[in-house]
Amino acid sequence: MMDWQAIDTVLLDMDGTLLDLHFDSHFWLEHLPRRYVELHQLDEASQRELEARIIGEQGTLDWYSLAYWRRELGVDIVALKREVQHLIGLRGDALDFLRWLKRAHPRVVLATNADRESLDLKLPLTGLAPYLDAIVSSQDVGAAKEEQAFWHALQACEPFDPARTLFIDDNPRVLESARTFGIRHLLGIKKPDSRRPERKLQAFTALGQFADIYPAEAPETAVKEVLNG
Repeated sequence: MMDWQAIDTVLLDMDGTLLDLHFDSHFWLEHLPRRYVELHQLDEASQRELEARIIGEQGTLDWYSLAYWRRELGVDIVALKREVQHLIGLRGDALDFLRWLKRAHPRVVLATNADRESLDLKLPLTGLAPYLDAIVSSQDVGAAKEEQAFWHALQACEPFDPARTLFIDDNPRVLESARTFGIRHLLGIKKPDSRRPERKLQAFTALGQFADIYPAEAPETAVKEVLNG
């Protein structure tokens, strides 16, 4: 159980934490490679090569940049994302958790590797924005969350005490980077993609649902009252 008295700031990842990672998994590893081949009239070998390239660049700032892939592939990435935008959705009880944080806890910051084009697509479709006090993208600071530079830049623009901060993310590399920076309270996600099996994070505690970390002293009825406003 989380000691909420010891936390002043909650940093939240977006894709795979608040949002179902299925959309991104499907888009980057299936939809984009297939549509790239169709649009440029290439063969299946080219599709496999692109799939491998996408996997190989994961974790870099370029990987998260739609502008980068637009230049590299010569396709309208946002338009292709809109073809499957019906797959964009919240994970489980993410919205309930955000509602609870809005009513019962201090500052909530979205700390995401998604670039601003991705945010412009997803935020209106998911209704996350009203529950966030700030949004910081890796594009804004010029470094991915896997890098220490991201955390230094985040702290400069959105001051927080690492010892009194909770950070939730589905990516173990990002969690390790946050730990190196000194963030004390770290949680992973067991099932970031609703269509794939649960994952085990050996070095971090992973959540099955956000309700697992509601305050111990809050009875279920009180939590429901907060959620229902």
